[in-house]
Amino acid sequence: MSAAPPRPSRFPLGLDRVHGRASGAARSPAGEVLRPQAPLQHAAQAAAQQATGRHQPSGLGMDSAAVRQRMVQRLRADGVRVEAVLQAFATVERHRFVDSALAIQAYEDTALPIGLSQTISKPSVVARMLSLLFEGQNARAAGHLGRVLEIGTGCGYQAALLALVGRSVVSIERLRGLYDKAVENLAGQGLRDLRLIYGDGRLGHAPRAPFDSIVAAAGGEDLPEAWLEQLAVGGRLVAPMHDARRGGQGLLVIDRHGDGQLQRQWLDAVHFVPLKSGAA
Repeated sequence: MSAAPPRPSRFPLGLDRVHGRASGAARSPAGEVLRPQAPLQHAAQAAAQQATGRHQPSGLGMDSAAVRQRMVQRLRADGVRVEAVLQAFATVERHRFVDSALAIQAYEDTALPIGLSQTISKPSVVARMLSLLFEGQNARAAGHLGRVLEIGTGCGYQAALLALVGRSVVSIERLRGLYDKAVENLAGQGLRDLRLIYGDGRLGHAPRAPFDSIVAAAGGEDLPEAWLEQLAVGGRLVAPMHDARRGGQGLLVIDRHGDGQLQRQWLDAVHFVPLKSGAA
């Protein structure tokens, strides 16, 4: 890195105005955080280099790329083969998205609490879901996930990964406390075209639809119709849903074909927090 690196773009754009802290400023009706007006960062490492300057846990070797590479090696050994996904995991610093008391566990393959009875999912589960998205028709053709909709921002870790493997990302969080935490965690990371929405994820986000890739981080009894309506032709949806045959949650994968038909398949048994309506 040169002695005088360019000043990183501010994320999110106009944050004080969005949150109504500036004098006379009004909150966006949708609670939307706009992306920074900055050149696209095509290299994942370029995005990582801008994620500096904030107080974060250190001194435990977590800032070393070697620590993340060991996690990536475990993911590869577990069968993850999509290089773009592995590169994203090697780039995004997971310890920056968890409480400092849990940072020492950040690169273990375990779910960790992030507050409000929510968790950050195991790296292996996140990698599996992102890899499945890459098998969608549009993603295979483009080599990236295209326009992405994430339901359940949580602490923002998966949104950061998605920003490196997608063309644009809309991420929705219904819990205000987690939404605010994700905004803080993602600040200054220089991620391209990433929008955070505070609202009801079951409604999706029609203004930016259709989406090539839709992924949910919460499991419901039913699949919201809005998600299907907002799935692009050639797009793929991956979400944990209740599987009556198993009596628990499973990963539901849905592809929309060129004739508009939807193809569904059930895969791995999983356990995610419940999918709920409304904002809180």
